[in-house]
Amino acid sequence: MSKTILITGAGSGLGKGTALGLAKAGHKVIATVENWPQVSSLRAAAVEAGADIVVDKLEYTKEADHDTILRKYGAEVDIFVANAATGETGPAAEIPMERYRHVFEINVFRTVELAQKFAAIFARRGAGKIVVVSSTAGLMPYPFLAPYTASKHAVEAIFQLMQLELAPLGVQVATINPGPFDTGFNDRMYETVDQWFDPAQNFTPEQPLRDMQGMFADPDFQFDPQGMVDVMVEVIPQDSHKFRTVHPPAFGEDVRKYHETLWDMEVSAG
Repeated sequence: MSKTILITGAGSGLGKGTALGLAKAGHKVIATVENWPQVSSLRAAAVEAGADIVVDKLEYTKEADHDTILRKYGAEVDIFVANAATGETGPAAEIPMERYRHVFEINVFRTVELAQKFAAIFARRGAGKIVVVSSTAGLMPYPFLAPYTASKHAVEAIFQLMQLELAPLGVQVATINPGPFDTGFNDRMYETVDQWFDPAQNFTPEQPLRDMQGMFADPDFQFDPQGMVDVMVEVIPQDSHKFRTVHPPAFGEDVRKYHETLWDMEVSAG
């Protein structure tokens, strides 16, 4: 059955691929992007791919954009997919606080704010679905990725509670948890540290940070994004599926093993 699906952060990466894929699968897709150049770019990509999608601008931090999107499309949307996100890297004890705040503003506060608005529409209707694209970083931490990891942990908690609270009102809530995919997002995120980190001034040893940066930049570490896009195109329109969709599946096993270790963690002097 065809659904009307609004997806944010569709200007690049998994969001772009998923928007095009859902449209080609026969769904009506409203794809939002951050700025007007991305609007033009995605419209051109849709024409080239033979995908009939509606593309509009939604800058998360602009209330006027929120209001416009809700006014234009809110009544017809069956599924809201919160995909837009950002990230910062560096040693957790030294990342400037404004960088933490920026990540939480986009990944948590604005994401939840827009989800609340769709939740109100869906609850009054007695039907609808909210899907937030989280991350495996929302289920286990990665070194030197504190703002992003913490924001995704917050997303996991909030949207799990939304699922519990909204289910009696007929509203479904779910998360999708990608591992590292070669979209450029991870590379750009790990480069943000170079905007402020100075080995001569910061107290954290530089080499472990560079090792982690290099690991994420390694093409062999990151997966072909088409595999994740295919999973998202399959899961998002479904009427019934697990609350969390972790992909690749091996990362789900890693998460389970990690959570088993939490009870044995110790701290010690010396």
